[in-house]
Amino acid sequence: MNIQEVLSAKVKEAIFTIFNVELPTVEFQPTRKDFEGDVTVVVFPMLRFVKGNPELIGKQVGEFLQENVEEVSGFNVVKGFLNIVISDTYYLGFFNKIKGERDFGYEPETGNEAVMVEYSSPNTNKPLHLGHIRNNLLGYSVAEILKASGKKVYKTQIINDRGIHICKSMLAWQRFGNGETPASSGLKGDKLVGNYYVAFDKAYKAEVAEMIAGGVEKEVAEKEAPLLKEAQEMLRKWEAGDDEVVTLWKRMNGWVYKGFEETYKNLGVDFDQLYFESDTYLLGKDVVADGLEKGVFYKKEDGSVWIDLTEEGLDEKIVLRSDGTAVYMTQDIGTAIQRVKDYPDVTGMVYTVGNEQDYHFKVLFLILKKLGFSWAERLHHLSYGMVDLPSGKMKSREGTVVDADDLMDDMSQTAATISEELGKLEEYTDAEKQELYQMIGLGALKYYILKVDPKKRILFNPEESVDFQGNTGPFIQYTYARIQSILRKANEIDNVWSSTVDISIPLHLKEKELLKQIQLFPETIQLAAENYSPALIANYTYDLVKEFNSFYQQVSILGESDDQKKILRVQLSKKVGEVIQSAFLLLGIQVPERM
Repeated sequence: MNIQEVLSAKVKEAIFTIFNVELPTVEFQPTRKDFEGDVTVVVFPMLRFVKGNPELIGKQVGEFLQENVEEVSGFNVVKGFLNIVISDTYYLGFFNKIKGERDFGYEPETGNEAVMVEYSSPNTNKPLHLGHIRNNLLGYSVAEILKASGKKVYKTQIINDRGIHICKSMLAWQRFGNGETPASSGLKGDKLVGNYYVAFDKAYKAEVAEMIAGGVEKEVAEKEAPLLKEAQEMLRKWEAGDDEVVTLWKRMNGWVYKGFEETYKNLGVDFDQLYFESDTYLLGKDVVADGLEKGVFYKKEDGSVWIDLTEEGLDEKIVLRSDGTAVYMTQDIGTAIQRVKDYPDVTGMVYTVGNEQDYHFKVLFLILKKLGFSWAERLHHLSYGMVDLPSGKMKSREGTVVDADDLMDDMSQTAATISEELGKLEEYTDAEKQELYQMIGLGALKYYILKVDPKKRILFNPEESVDFQGNTGPFIQYTYARIQSILRKANEIDNVWSSTVDISIPLHLKEKELLKQIQLFPETIQLAAENYSPALIANYTYDLVKEFNSFYQQVSILGESDDQKKILRVQLSKKVGEVIQSAFLLLGIQVPERM
């Protein structure tokens, strides 16, 4: 039981004892820095149940707590705020309990709840880009946070490996490729295929321009261009199972999958299960038939099938075309149901998809609820904003996207340049330097993206992200490395790790602030899981690091003459390092032992 839970029960007891009133909830907030105290009880909400002056009520409750709660060593009241001082003994007792445990004494409640988190879900006609990076980092981190909060998690993606866009790359390769392969070109497979998607667009536009110059109207030219017609015919052949087309499709997709695997490995993300659109695009048709019988859907005169969601503030949505072919909504309905069949313990799903699909997921979730699936109540769209660079928006067809591999390489190079300017790496071998540059560069990229609330749009500035000062990944990594340096020197102190801290030691204000921040970690994990927000973990870690650096500047650690205080400060530094490492692992970020 944490201190707020203890205080909550005792505040309710105080209100009942003094006023004979049962208080349903107690509102807490951190004590403002300019007042003495560690936890603040907000008195104003109590006035709905207890009549009287808020300052007087606060004083009476404070006196009751000081008399009846051993952890409370003092209090003060400022208007309607009861600031409670928690004893040093309490914090030192807490520290002795958790200092040797990697989980900080935190045991999340585990139930039967399993969650499937979908992220990445790329098309196989191009390499991953900056937008995919935000998607992957968010999905992976949310999956890790949900795991840490006590849930069972399955990480998945659906690879969009079919459709006209795939055929465009295939046709361009047939036309212009001269048998080129990843091996012969030295290119990653996803980049090679992406080049042919760009080549198709270039050739298609040239055909359209030529037709317009010959007197054809623009709209007609765009629909009737021979290259587009040929790509459409290739798609029809693929759907009919044409051997030649399917063989080419498998070959080129195989190149792309290998390229994706390399990018995922470098980015540090993984998956438990892969789904392919080529396997799932026919799913959902039988569900639509069942829904028609139940009256969930209705059929129009042309034979198309729809659902009317106007009563829910949405519109009418098609789920089956008049020719009987599926739309994306049909596939998504079928795929969601298939996933629960594949993983019967799944009770909820998280879809990591950009905010341009907000409406799609509102409709999908509502349809699944209307179809009677109980798990549909626990579906969440992890909606996120776009990532922009100072140079502007990206376009895949025109080849102006920011390639994920190139960006990761650039981040490592930026980290190398800044690290060398700071002159911190004289003792490193070249191999150690390269490993560190990659760790710093990727840490900078991941932290810069994850510290922002997912819903917000990001303007990503690579140079700013690798700053060794401020709210950045490298600043936090540098603090972790500083702590490891302290710990290496502390190994020479007798019994430094085995000693129990004397709980009678008076705490320095900075020691107390650090202990309070450490105590918030489990609560922050739960909050981040409830809100699907890695930003809460990132900014918690930054606050912890700021507190540590303030502590480091204001108290002596290894130079402390009092042995008991020295042992406390060394052990406290070690625990801060462990929290930083654990928090950063939830963000998919590594921390260096030296920097």
